[in-house]
Amino acid sequence: MIETDGLTKHFDEFVAVEDVSLAVHAGEVLALLGPNGAGKTTTVRMLTSILIPTRGTARVAGYDIVTQAEQVRASVGVLTESHGLYLRMKGREYLDFFGQLYSMDEAKRRRQGKALAERFGLHDVLDRRIGEYSKGMRQKLALIRSMMHDPPVLLLDEPTSAMDPHSARQVRDAIRDLRKDGRAIILCTHNLAEAEELADRIAIIRRGRIIVQGTALELKARLLGPPLLELRFVNNPDGFVERLSGLVEVESSGHNWVRYRVADPQTINPQVLAIAAEHQMKVVTLSEVPQSLEEVYLRVVSEG
Repeated sequence: MIETDGLTKHFDEFVAVEDVSLAVHAGEVLALLGPNGAGKTTTVRMLTSILIPTRGTARVAGYDIVTQAEQVRASVGVLTESHGLYLRMKGREYLDFFGQLYSMDEAKRRRQGKALAERFGLHDVLDRRIGEYSKGMRQKLALIRSMMHDPPVLLLDEPTSAMDPHSARQVRDAIRDLRKDGRAIILCTHNLAEAEELADRIAIIRRGRIIVQGTALELKARLLGPPLLELRFVNNPDGFVERLSGLVEVESSGHNWVRYRVADPQTINPQVLAIAAEHQMKVVTLSEVPQSLEEVYLRVVSEG
């Protein structure tokens, strides 16, 4: 549904995006992560045929972003950081206006606007002026606008920004439903927990280049090393940690715990527990220590 090959954009001597190659399939969410100025917005603008690439190619929903720009725009729903809401319009008028821009007939505009407003909890405020909406309500209205024409591709920039936890959960649930409908979604966000929760794959962009991409588990294994495990027990017989260090990579330990890394937990953990039994240790827990996507992200953007 979204495919780029060597996508590049230069503004005179400034390199905004360089040699970006991505593929997003139907029913898949790709999280595009990176610091401000990394090239995320420029990439999205090229994918919506707003900017013409300096070189490289891209196809969205089967259409070329340069030669078939009109079809691309008709196939994409976009939520931008700056919404461009018309604050003096009422919510219902606003959605109807954009439905007309997408050549939707009146019945479909009303049906789609009503269904989406109910889905996101805005049905009671559609007859109020948008200028009276809270930040979260405006964010949801902009998201509804991007979905009015039922596009197969969604490009979402910070979709839960300024939302309360309940509203943010509604939007995340909606993104999951949209993925089930077979849509391809690119999610640009600084909320790394949200990216890890929603995305099938993650791409991190830095200074216009994709540095790494893969699933969250793949990136953690690649950049943070093998899984980190923690063994907790009641007592700590002398010699246990020393014996363990010959089997696994001991990272740290205390008077009743030890943390270690191992590439093959299924094989090694039973041996660790057997050693604990030999030392007459009373094991409380053996569990994997969560490693966050934030650790991956910070390592990538700081070290490149």
